[in-house]
Amino acid sequence: MTVSLRDAREHEQDCAWIESVYRDYLDDLRARRTGLFPVLGAVGLAESRLVQGWLADRDATLLTILHHGRRAGFALLVAQHGRHGIDYRLTEFFVARPLRRRGLGREAARLIFDRFAGRWEVVQDAGSPSAIAFWRNVLAAYTGGDYRERTGHGEVRQYFSSAKRTKG
Repeated sequence: MTVSLRDAREHEQDCAWIESVYRDYLDDLRARRTGLFPVLGAVGLAESRLVQGWLADRDATLLTILHHGRRAGFALLVAQHGRHGIDYRLTEFFVARPLRRRGLGREAARLIFDRFAGRWEVVQDAGSPSAIAFWRNVLAAYTGGDYRERTGHGEVRQYFSSAKRTKG
């Protein structure tokens, strides 16, 4: 499987594509009626303003997930600079619906964690059993089960350290 990542800041067409699929991402989250997402939909926050905010944030990295060179999803990670013992927080992660359940998300996550070695926090809404199961499976495979999990305030959070791993 050919999965790769690239910095969306360097590709204007990637940013436009992310804006175009962000509504699908919100629809997935809104289906669970959780947190801030129903409010965003009701208010009609323009996707372009949201994506532009990500691009303006010096601590944020917006990545395009590619499958065989074609856009397949996106991920947003935010550098935490060691606050609360965390280097990176994965705040958004999306794979387009037609491409799900093919291993793209798992491979993209591995590439992200390898590229940005450090102490990670990954957060899911406690009302999303599919997201929780996905991240538990991904992190168990990636870390060999060496991650911590906390549940509270309607969220499930996993903590682990990543380092570039060599295939042997």
